[in-house]
Amino acid sequence: MRADRLISLMLLLNAKGRLTAQKLAEHLEVSERTIYRDVDALSAAGVPVYVQPGVNGGIFLDEHYRISLTGLSRAEVQALFVSTHARPLADLGLDDAVEATLLKLFAALPSAHQQEVERLRSRFFIDPANWFQVVEPSGMLPTLQQAVWEDRVLTIKYQVVEGEFFEGEVNAYALVAKANIWYLVVEKMTGEFRNYRIGRIKQAALTEKHFTRQPDFDLAAYWDESCRSFQKHSLERFPPYHATLRVHPKAFWYFPGYMEGHYQQIGEPDADGWVILRVTFESLGDARTRIMGLGTQIEIVEPDELRATVIETARSIVSAYG
Repeated sequence: MRADRLISLMLLLNAKGRLTAQKLAEHLEVSERTIYRDVDALSAAGVPVYVQPGVNGGIFLDEHYRISLTGLSRAEVQALFVSTHARPLADLGLDDAVEATLLKLFAALPSAHQQEVERLRSRFFIDPANWFQVVEPSGMLPTLQQAVWEDRVLTIKYQVVEGEFFEGEVNAYALVAKANIWYLVVEKMTGEFRNYRIGRIKQAALTEKHFTRQPDFDLAAYWDESCRSFQKHSLERFPPYHATLRVHPKAFWYFPGYMEGHYQQIGEPDADGWVILRVTFESLGDARTRIMGLGTQIEIVEPDELRATVIETARSIVSAYG
């Protein structure tokens, strides 16, 4: 276990540069005293790791030191090569670079690891795209990339989901791809961050102005907290809607096809093949729309509110076409 921790400590210092013992202890979930013991062990083993005391001090590796790939474990090699298919990398123009990088890494691996990679690739493949996912246009990505990379201020016109367009200047902080959908993380005012879906950005132009980043901004931590906040807000505003349905066998396909994870079968099918499902919809309106789309092959068991709104909507449709 200590050998793994020593490698992790070296990799952290190699990736992030100078770090305090407190930061390293938080990352590795050990005490600061353990960190200093590990530093002594690395130094004794010939690793050029140094400790500088003082307010601006910290622990760091010699800038010319490079870590050998022979230290990679089997699981770490598998994690590197299990999937190289990622549309966001292609959107950024990095797909060829990823392929070339992995080829170089593969060539640097010991022969045993190379054989393991070939076995892995013939048995596992991870496709991050959802079924029927619409690929959003990414023609603005080069401009947004440049703004993020150069800490530039952007002027944008953004289609808000509910309300008018937002038009104004924002600090282009970061780009995040979530399930192949791109988001631009911006700072509207000092310390006030927003996520803008790139597919809804109608215009974007670079300005000549640059901004100063918040020194303690952590993109991964920010995005994680932002996602949790969005999910909490969505559940509070649109609580899930539950219904019990009796479903004809010809309509059952819809639920594993489009509502996987949102329904549960109760008991066995009856003599005619109808099944009882407990289904979770996003809202009453969502339940009404989906159920009406399946016509007479769905029967609402409960709640009465849902049955009433389906009947009312059906009557309105008949009246409108009558």
